[in-house]
Amino acid sequence: MTNALFLTSDDVAGLAEPAEYVDAVRDAYRQRGEGAPAKPRTTLRNDDPPGMLFSYSAVLPETGAMGGYMYSAGFGQVDAWFMTPLFDADSGEPLALIDGASMNPYKTGAAGGVAVDALARDDATKLAVIGTGAQARGQLKATMTVRNIETVNVFSPTKENREGFAAEMNEHYDASVAAVASSAAAVEDADVVITATTASEPVFDGDLLEPGTHVTAMGQYHPEKRELDHTTIERATYVPDLRERVTQDAGSFISAMEAGVVDEDHIHAELGEVVAGEAPGRESDEDITVFDSGGTGIETTAAAYMLYEKAVAQDLGQEISISPASEALTGE
Repeated sequence: MTNALFLTSDDVAGLAEPAEYVDAVRDAYRQRGEGAPAKPRTTLRNDDPPGMLFSYSAVLPETGAMGGYMYSAGFGQVDAWFMTPLFDADSGEPLALIDGASMNPYKTGAAGGVAVDALARDDATKLAVIGTGAQARGQLKATMTVRNIETVNVFSPTKENREGFAAEMNEHYDASVAAVASSAAAVEDADVVITATTASEPVFDGDLLEPGTHVTAMGQYHPEKRELDHTTIERATYVPDLRERVTQDAGSFISAMEAGVVDEDHIHAELGEVVAGEAPGRESDEDITVFDSGGTGIETTAAAYMLYEKAVAQDLGQEISISPASEALTGE
């Protein structure tokens, strides 16, 4: 029998700043680039009622933690449920079980922030955000910690959403945040473009990207999710979170492959390889770069362990008892 910590979404909400998430996730991707194990998402589908069960995991040896997400979506509901088991990477013992709802936009945003830091030009000041949900907020907050962003143009097809997003973010940042009437207006002259949507068709024209632009696309976690067009994929130095997931569920890249625009050799490197210095990232100010963020156990485990340590220090959460297999099987 061992004790682990159960942390609710409320326990971890506000426990860490966006920059702390970015720091933890950057180090985790460095470990991945140096060989830390991680596997892409596994998806199990239920037909009746229609729904899906997802899982992915990673081991971070230097952090001393391993874990990931298991979550469900569909089943007649409009919501998803995120659970994060966290284990000690030295002993294998459980450390915590975390309700992942409130950390989800922050840890995913942190992966985007790490990519912006690794791949965007150092002098990037103009940001475009396409999407206005929780994930768009997480991406913007993380990006603000790694670049001196001066202007943000945000687009959503729903006028009220984009105007509300701009008003909210203008209250939090010195940057000028403006709602614009089209994705083309958002992307025009942008140094960094973030797409955080559920789109099945491209959300902007890749011909509009200026040389030197960085794009983070985080809504491409299914073969039919396609935020980026063939032109963007073809023009870009293409960097995914995990190479193994690209042909599995990176919708935009899969579509470009099927159209004969690119092949697997177009995958430049994993983000972790760039962060660890094992592969170059941006090689000139003219390069267009893309980070394809489908979600991994790397950022999940890193964020969960960071939150776990903070919760322990602040005496948050509830202890739960978990039996080892030997005790459960033998009763001894």
